[in-house]
Amino acid sequence: MNILKRMTAETFGTFWLVLGGTGSAVLAAGFPSLGIGFVGVSLAFGLTVLTGAYALGHISGGHFNPAVTIGLTVGRRFPAKEVVPYIVAQVIGAIIASAVLAYIASGKPGFDLVASGFAANGFGEHSPGQYSQAAAFVTEVVLTFVFLIVILGSTDKRAPAGFAPIAIGLALTLIHLISIPVTNTSVNPARSTGPALFVGDWALQQLWLFWVAPIVGAVIAGVVYPFMTEEK
Repeated sequence: MNILKRMTAETFGTFWLVLGGTGSAVLAAGFPSLGIGFVGVSLAFGLTVLTGAYALGHISGGHFNPAVTIGLTVGRRFPAKEVVPYIVAQVIGAIIASAVLAYIASGKPGFDLVASGFAANGFGEHSPGQYSQAAAFVTEVVLTFVFLIVILGSTDKRAPAGFAPIAIGLALTLIHLISIPVTNTSVNPARSTGPALFVGDWALQQLWLFWVAPIVGAVIAGVVYPFMTEEK
C-alpha cells in the first residue's frame, strides 16, 4: 500500500480508538443505573484496538498510536522515514474523534465539556485518584513498555499467526484496568492530545507527560525485545 492509503488507515483506526474508548468514558461510564464503569471503559479501549487491528492491520500495520510507531521503529520493524507521516495521521484521527465526541456529548442538556474533564489524561489534582506526577510518569513508562513488548512479541514471525490483535486488545484492556485511577490511562500520545485540545487549560499544560512517558517506554521496549529474542 502506498503511504497515503496507509496514513488514511491510521487516521481512521486512531479515530475509532479515541471515539470508542473516550466515548465510553464520556458518554456511558457514569450514566445513572446503566453506567459501564471503569471496567467497561477498559474493555472499550481493548475492543477498539482489537477490531481496528483486524480491520486495518493488513493496510497500515494497525499502529493507531505514536508510541507504537516509534517503538516498532526502534525495534527495527518499521522504517524511520515513515514515522512522521504516521504520527501526523494518528493525531489527526484523534482530533477528529474528539470533535465528533464533543458534538455528541454537548447534545445533553447541561453538559459542560471542560468541567467533565472529557476523559483527558492528568496527574496530581487531575488524576482520578490524585496520584502524583512522578507516579503518573512511572505508570505510563512501564505500561507502555509492557504494551510494546506484547505488540512486538505477538507480531513476531515466530508467534502463532492471526492472534496478535487479540493479545494486543487484551493487553490494552488490562493496562486500563491498572492505570485509569492513576492517569485516566494514556500509553498513547494521540489519544491524549485529542481530548486535551478541547479541554485546554490544565490538560494542555500536562500533555507533555503523556507524550514523553509513553515514548520513553516504547523506546525501551524497542531495545529490550530484540535483545531478548534475537538468535546468534
